[in-house]
Amino acid sequence: IHSFGRDAMAIVDRARDRVKEAINAQKANEIYFTSGGTEAENWAILGVAHANANRGKHIFTSQIEHHAVLNACAQLEKEGFEVTYLPVDEYGLVKLPDLLHEIRKDTTLISIMAVNNEVGTIQNIKAIAKIAHDYGILFHTDAVQAIGSINIDVQDMEIDLLSMSAHKIHGPKGVGALYVKNGVRIDPITFGGENQERGKRSGTENVPGIAGFGKAIE
Repeated sequence: IHSFGRDAMAIVDRARDRVKEAINAQKANEIYFTSGGTEAENWAILGVAHANANRGKHIFTSQIEHHAVLNACAQLEKEGFEVTYLPVDEYGLVKLPDLLHEIRKDTTLISIMAVNNEVGTIQNIKAIAKIAHDYGILFHTDAVQAIGSINIDVQDMEIDLLSMSAHKIHGPKGVGALYVKNGVRIDPITFGGENQERGKRSGTENVPGIAGFGKAIE
C-alpha cells in the first residue's frame, strides 16, 4: 500500500520469475517461497496428504529420503495414514517394479528425491512421475540437491510438486521454495493473516533472502 512495499514486491516477483524459469514452470504463481527446504518438504507431504485424504490415505516414499521427508511421513502415520518406504538397489535407485507392485487404489502421493544428498544417486524422476500419473497419483520430488547440478524441467518430467533450498546453490540460508503445479490440491500448514503467498503460506516474506535466492538461481 506504499511505494517501499511495492518496491519490495517487485524484488520478490522478479525472484519468483527467475525460479520459474530455472525449473521451466508454466507460471510464476506456481512458485511459493518458504523458510527453506525443510518447510517445503513438510508442506508438500503434509499439505497434499491432508488435502486429498478423501481420496485415500496411502503415500509412497523411499528409505533413503532426507529426514525432512521421512519425519513428515512419520507424522502422517501418527495421524492414521499409511506410508510405504520403498527399498533401493546397490546404487541407491528406487526399484520401479517394487513401486508398481505396491501401488494401491487409495495411494494419493509418491515422493522420491531427485538426487540423494549423501551418495549422489540420480533417480529416474521422469519414469517415476509417469507411473504415478498413469494411476492418477500426484508426484513430489525433493530437488534440494538437484537444482544447479542437473537439468530440471518440471513440465517435461511431469512433476507436480518440487522442493528447493537457496543455500545449496550458494544463496542465503533460511529461504527455499515449493513448486506446486496449478490445479494440485494442497492445504496450508502455516496459519496467519493469509495474505502472503496468495493465501497458501502465511508469514512475512524474507525479502532479502528471496532476492538472494533469485540471484543465486539465475
